[in-house]
Parts: sequence; structure tokens; C-alpha cells
Amino acid sequence: MKISKSRLRAALVAAPLTLAAAGLLMAAAPATNSAPAKSVSPPISAEQLNVANSLSEAFRNVANRVLPSVVAIENRPDTSWHSAKPSPDDGAMNGENPFKGTPFEDMFRGGQIPMNPGMNPRQAPRSQGGIGSGVIIDAAAGIVLTNNHVVEGGGKVIVKIQDGREFEAIGVFTDPKTDIAVVKIKGDSSLTAAKLGNSDATSVGDWVVALGQPFGLESTVTAGIVSAKNRGIGITDRENFIQTDAAINPGNSGGPLVNLYGEVIGINTAISSRGGGNNGVGFAVPSNLARWVSDQLVANGTVQRAYLGVAIQPVSYELANQLGVAPKGGVAVTNVFPDTPAAKMGFKSGDVIVKFGQTKVATPQQLQLAVERSPMGKTVSVEVVRDGKTIALNYDPEAAPNDFANNGKLKAPSGTKMSSLGIEVSTLTADVAKQLGVKGEAGVVITQVQKGSRADDAGLSPGIVVSQVNRQDVKSAADFEKVVKADEDGTILLLVRNEQGSRFVVIEG
Repeated sequence: MKISKSRLRAALVAAPLTLAAAGLLMAAAPATNSAPAKSVSPPISAEQLNVANSLSEAFRNVANRVLPSVVAIENRPDTSWHSAKPSPDDGAMNGENPFKGTPFEDMFRGGQIPMNPGMNPRQAPRSQGGIGSGVIIDAAAGIVLTNNHVVEGGGKVIVKIQDGREFEAIGVFTDPKTDIAVVKIKGDSSLTAAKLGNSDATSVGDWVVALGQPFGLESTVTAGIVSAKNRGIGITDRENFIQTDAAINPGNSGGPLVNLYGEVIGINTAISSRGGGNNGVGFAVPSNLARWVSDQLVANGTVQRAYLGVAIQPVSYELANQLGVAPKGGVAVTNVFPDTPAAKMGFKSGDVIVKFGQTKVATPQQLQLAVERSPMGKTVSVEVVRDGKTIALNYDPEAAPNDFANNGKLKAPSGTKMSSLGIEVSTLTADVAKQLGVKGEAGVVITQVQKGSRADDAGLSPGIVVSQVNRQDVKSAADFEKVVKADEDGTILLLVRNEQGSRFVVIEG
């Protein structure tokens, strides 16, 4: 058999490698007869054990102190208005997932629709059987704090406490704008109440404990830290969430987020998740906001908010240079609406609000929350930068009219939200058209735009009027929704108008 020159050369080259490898093996062989070296871990010091045990003890103390005040809340829908024999198409009305068995099942599980593929904030839905969580904050009065989405729907609300007793709610008061609700049960001296803490004193990195009934599992405790503060994620009208990596799952909604002193510093409300479970990103309504809302709900059954009457936007780096302030050094006023407190105060477009009362404001949501919580009858000093100079204005709080938009920018009726675009629109009325200076127009007015959404990326903002969608005239919010839904995943062409005139805007698919 003949061997080619190339194969011969390869064999000669490989031979020394084989011998070398064999030499390495033989050199290593004697080591197999000796005992393998043992790695010795340094002993745990008494100080280290004390630190670990102290943390464990802190968690135990929190659980023992707060768990007796944590309740399960069951919302039993009123079925008396449903037909006795629902049609096959009534699955969604009966609580069934209309997308069950399809690739969209996870996306629509729990009735909460993810907002975008990367960040999917959603209210942590109630688990099986409509079970959510809550926390007793006043035993004598029987006051339970929870989420609006736990008790909404008008059904019978049952509160189950730790010892197994059940109470039927004698009053349910809700504030959808913050997703906070108060459930009133019969007061009982044997009930245990948790203490509301000061959420403003909470810092990023602080240890926190979440308590509740995830997946219907009673008395569950999870731990983590405060990951961020002042989060706005686009699921409610008023947002100032505490972000935490303490595990929050379906059923945790309405339960308390607690510091190591056993004080409630938040009400667990939402999760960011692709599949509905915990991904280490949860959100809680700060206790200070929950306290302000619940106090009003208990006293009046509703929440009264003050308003200013301006359109506002954040101060970006580019805008800061033009307005003579530091980036994020205030909130810019873009429009002042007539017959509002802001108009009476002498606000002008281009003003930058840097301080409201004792609160320094860097974002629109901070300013909005500060304004709304202003006590009636008490003048508030407002620090404003105008043309590079600091001036002081005085604000006398006024209650927001019922027809004032949720974002405080337009006197417009409640809008229709299109989550796929990140936009809310309302039918354009003569009154709103007059406010916007676009008399004689027909169409819809944009009342809200979600930050980071497709609409936001296209440069749309509240106050813009839309008269056409994909070259079709729209005269109502229903028209707008119908045309968009026909092509909501594709590119959308809008004809819009504001005080400067008309233009086309493309929302990319």
C-alpha cells in the first residue's frame, strides 16, 4: 500500500505530539498514588455568624410582627346579571382566557396585557379563585388597605384573617388613579394592625420584606432590597412606585412591603414579567401616597385632588441649555390653560418649576403628585425660573374639576387607550378644540402618551389633534380605535394638527 507524501508528513508531525502527551501522562502518573490535597476553607468567624444571625432574626421579627395583619381578599363577582346559559363566545366575560391554547395565552393571562416586549409592567393579578392580599391598618375601625384591581368589579368582597375567620366587607372605596382601595370590615379588638411607615425615608439598597398570598399560598414572606424609587411604568394615572427585587407574584397584590422595623412602606401592586411570574422586578405604591389616598377614602369615600392647569414636560439636556437650568433641574411649562389656577398666578410657557412648597421637583410626576396633595386653604410657594432668573409665585389650591383630564392637561372626557401604540385619545369636543386653538376641527385629541412607546418615538404629545388615520377620516375615539386595530401591528400614518398647523406623522410598526 502506498502512502502519499502529505499523509506521511502528517504522521511524522503527529508522532512527537503523541510522545509528548504520553510523557505528560507518565509524569503525572506517580501523583495518582498520593492522597489528593484537601482545600481547607477558613472558619466562619463569630462576627460573621453574628451578622448573619442578626439579619435572620430581623426577618423573623418582621414576619412575626406583620403577618397577623396580612389578610387574603376574595372578590366574588355578582353573577346575577349574567345569562343562565352563556354563549361559547362569552368566555372572556366569564373570566376565561379567550386566547387559551394559542401562542397568546401567556400574554393575556390574568387579563393584563404586556406593554412592550422588553419591559412588561402589569398589575400583579389575583391568583386562582380571585384571591388577592391586603393589610389591616386600623383594627378598631376595621380598615384594610389593598389594590383597586383586587376588589374592582362590584362583587362580594370577603376578607380572611390569619386565624381563619372571614369577614364580609361592609364598605369598599377605590381610587383607580393610584390603584389603591380601602376595604372596611367590622372592627374587632382581636384584629392586629400594621404600622404605616414613612416611604420618603426609604433608600435604594434598604432591605425590605413582601408579605401576602401568592398563588393563594397563605402567609408567604419574601425578602429583597429597594431597587429604585419614583418609578413610572405606565399602568396607572398616578405613579411613584418603589421598585424591589423581593419576589412578588400573582396573589401578592395589595399585600404590604415592609422595612426591617416592621413598618409598611409600600403596597405591592405590579410586576414586570414576560410570563406573569416573578422576574425580580416588582413595584409597590409608596406608603405616604397610599396613606394620603386611604385617609380621604375613609373620610369622604372619594379622593379630592388639587390642580394647577399647565401642560408640562421634563427638562432634557438640550432643553436645559435653552431655559437656563440644569438638566432634570425642574419641570418645564409648555402651555397654560385659561381659567385655571396657573393662569391666575401668571405662569408663562417656558417657565421652569424647580420647587413646589418644600418639594424639589425634577420630573412631571413629582410635580403632579405634589400639586394634587396640596391642602385646600393653604397657600403654597412655587419657585420658578423664567428667562434665567428665579421668581416666586403663590399657589392657592383649587380642587380639580371632574371634567379635567387625568393628566391635568386638558379638560377632555375620559379617553380610549391603545396599548399597542402607547396612546390615549378622546373625541374632540367644541370646548376642547377652543382650548387648543383648533376651532372647526373634527377628530380626536391625544390626552396621554406613554413614555418610550411607539407614539412617543414618533414625537406625539398630549394636545395634538388627529383628523385622519391611514388616510381615513376619524371623528370619534371609536373611529380611531377601529382603524388602528385593523392595522395596529403595522405602520400607522396620522394627519395631525396643533396651533402651528397640520402635518403627517408616521408611527413605525
